[in-house]
Amino acid sequence: MKLSSRFTAAYADRFTLLKAPAVDAPPAQRDPEVIETVSRMLSDIERDGLDAVRRYARTLDGQPDGAIELDTADLARSGDRLPKDLRAAIELGAERTRRFAGLQREHLADFEEEIAPGLLVGQRYIPVAAVGAYLPAGRFPLTASAFMTVGVAKAAGVPTVIGCTPPQPDGRANDAVTYAAHLSGIDHLFVVGGVQALAAMAFGLLGRAPVDMLVGAGNAYVAEAKRQLFGTVAIDLLAGPSEVAVIADGTADAEAVAADLLGQAEHGPNSPAALVTTSEQLGRAVIAAVERQVPTLSTRDICGPAWHDFGSVILVDTREAVAVMDELAPEHLEVHTAEDDWYHDTLRNYGSLFLGHWSTVAYSDKGMAGTNHTLPTAGGAKHSAGLSVSRYLKPLTYQRISREATPLLAEAVEVISASEGMTAHQATATLRLRSYAG
Repeated sequence: MKLSSRFTAAYADRFTLLKAPAVDAPPAQRDPEVIETVSRMLSDIERDGLDAVRRYARTLDGQPDGAIELDTADLARSGDRLPKDLRAAIELGAERTRRFAGLQREHLADFEEEIAPGLLVGQRYIPVAAVGAYLPAGRFPLTASAFMTVGVAKAAGVPTVIGCTPPQPDGRANDAVTYAAHLSGIDHLFVVGGVQALAAMAFGLLGRAPVDMLVGAGNAYVAEAKRQLFGTVAIDLLAGPSEVAVIADGTADAEAVAADLLGQAEHGPNSPAALVTTSEQLGRAVIAAVERQVPTLSTRDICGPAWHDFGSVILVDTREAVAVMDELAPEHLEVHTAEDDWYHDTLRNYGSLFLGHWSTVAYSDKGMAGTNHTLPTAGGAKHSAGLSVSRYLKPLTYQRISREATPLLAEAVEVISASEGMTAHQATATLRLRSYAG
């Protein structure tokens, strides 16, 4: 998430950098070593099947041989092992996300219309048959990922959703992640991590047919595996390090803005965070607040370097903030201004928008807001949206044509086909004209 040289040259007199990133490079560069490692692993697994999956599980995760699927009863019992407040929070997040996805599905309506006499056209939304969800559970288990991937797939009507989650040091699955998957309606959950998990789901090595689509966040190796498997299966999107940007004016609370910037920088040392502000006083106050807050955080070794290397504060004149932010096209965008509604109506490029002081990205990250946190990064919001119920649905078109509509269609197709030299196309129309006349 950075301003391009083209944009900087065109708008250089319209903004001032109060804090520039220390690293002048994209935060999500593709690592050739990662690419080569993933390519080798996928080739091994495609050739050797489940044996290769288990071999990598032993080597990379220290996972012993044995059953890798959790049975239905164990999935349900995972909630019993959680603290009551955590269990209640997971249940709330699952319900909120399911509700929002249900609303999205309700507004995707099938239709059928006669657009000319005898020419009936329509569209139906049909869910994909099988989805494989990767549920991260490394240093920071992403508990809400199951809500966003499994739960939303089920709200779309996907018949079969399987999942994989990496084992903990004790060889077991993370109970919070497991319970979230259970509440979200997962059909089968396997304790397998990393590249081998995605390959196993894509190649049908877990006692199930190959999935049609892979979804879910993960580290650089998981992201690269999804990229290389795209084409064999569909994917949700290619996401890099988590991003956050904030538009704020002089009415904003500097401490809250700083906290929200660090909240996403906590995802990783290469997670960019940007503030675009119309107030130099507010911008400098946020910089100072970040410096005060970082040492108090247990994750200061992550969010501190992220802010230093990839954080920026950009001062603009009034509504130039929109041009700058649409160029950044952040994954998460917060607006803390006296004109929140105007920004809502005007901004075009972002993954998800958080309006006002009382909104924060963390509410969506943890599933409490109901909206999806699987979103485009690295400028992808300029052309793509995040994961939603519609991503699991195929808008399939159809047409039903009566005898009476034949002249209208066939005569035009004859003319166009003849001009193109496509005589077989022309013949299909001519045959029907003859039948119509006879």
